Amino acid sequence: MVAIIGEILLRFAMRLTFPEVVGSIGVFLLLVAFFLNLFGRIQHTARTYQFMNAVGAGLSCYASYLIGFAPFVVLEGTWSVVAIVALMMRRTIAPGD
Repeated sequence: MVAIIGEILLRFAMRLTFPEVVGSIGVFLLLVAFFLNLFGRIQHTARTYQFMNAVGAGLSCYASYLIGFAPFVVLEGTWSVVAIVALMMRRTIAPGD
């Protein structure tokens, strides 16, 4: 059964375009950060959370740019910039974190 699922995933992955791979990694990072925060495993003020948001949104922004979808370039770009600013603010407030 595991071999069959692996085969299906491999065939699916081989059909993905570069923007789909980049966007999927970005969205995966955003969702992991969201669920970790939602279930109390990570605080919204944690560097890890902000880093995952910055990288995930940045990758999603780039993928949206590659496919020419401007609304998500704006959305994900803004999300990434806000997360980077939060990282920088956190760095100056509590460098030992």
